[in-house]
Amino acid sequence: MIDWSHFVEIVNRHQRFMLTTHIRPDGDALGSEIAMAAVLESLHKDVLVCNVFAVPSNLQFIDLQKKYKELGVDITPAELADREVLIILDTSAWAQLDSMADIVRASKAIKVVIDHHLSEDDLGAEVFKDIEAEATGRLVIEAADQLKVPLTPQIARAAFAAVATDTGWFRFSSTSAETFRLIVRLVEAGANPDEIYKNLYENDTLARLRLMGRALTHTQTELQGRLIHTYINLDDFRAAGALPSDSEDIINLTLAVGGTEVAVIFVEQQSSGFKVSLRSRCDVDCAALAELFGGGGHRKAAGAFIDEPFEAARTKVLDAVRAAMK
Repeated sequence: MIDWSHFVEIVNRHQRFMLTTHIRPDGDALGSEIAMAAVLESLHKDVLVCNVFAVPSNLQFIDLQKKYKELGVDITPAELADREVLIILDTSAWAQLDSMADIVRASKAIKVVIDHHLSEDDLGAEVFKDIEAEATGRLVIEAADQLKVPLTPQIARAAFAAVATDTGWFRFSSTSAETFRLIVRLVEAGANPDEIYKNLYENDTLARLRLMGRALTHTQTELQGRLIHTYINLDDFRAAGALPSDSEDIINLTLAVGGTEVAVIFVEQQSSGFKVSLRSRCDVDCAALAELFGGGGHRKAAGAFIDEPFEAARTKVLDAVRAAMK
């Protein structure tokens, strides 16, 4: 359990806040940001939500009030200089902040991290972390409770999306009875599961469906079907007419194959190198594997970035995975 008393002190003493999160955002990252923004604004705080990426189309419903700002597009670094507190949500890693890391390093604001991932760097921040939490969205609600902020429909919708996405719509082993108790509170506060599900999972573009097909075509299995892996390269994105964000969660499709224990996907990046995502349904520790390549995450789900050609990256990662599965 987190001791939130110091966080409450920080919030009470300051007025101007900035919230940010990791690159290649998921529903937990964006949902946690928007929920926390609404919590702080309930206390009449001046809040900016700023990241270094555009919001994926299927997650835009979370930010109905259009609080989100993209650095370099909607807002400049100079406009962030007056922030007194900088809150980083859903990551504790410099690499996950991309160019926002420069803003964090240069800022004179008090830095705060709210996260549930195991791996972490020293961001020079006050850290409020619970690696047992199924989502950072839960931690935002805990913070709201400590700040004595009533849950509004806006807070509830964003937090519900955060928890739902990081638990695979309550399918993953991180889901517990406490998860459903939290969900009851969020629904009672105004979250609409039907609306949120449709936005998250029934809002794909034809381009994303085509990209899924190409990824599944590349799929291979090893170790009597226990290991499954695939890839998406830049040619796949071009052929499908897909965006980089369209590759999110495609790895979970491979887990539908019976007997699968570990899944790996390599996604080529526009600049160079590959994003590697790992999923485990056994004792293999994905976070430990990801840390071998400068990444991190959870035991059951983690990722890393490897700036090497495809065959070299694939060989290194799959060799490490095979060794862990022996």
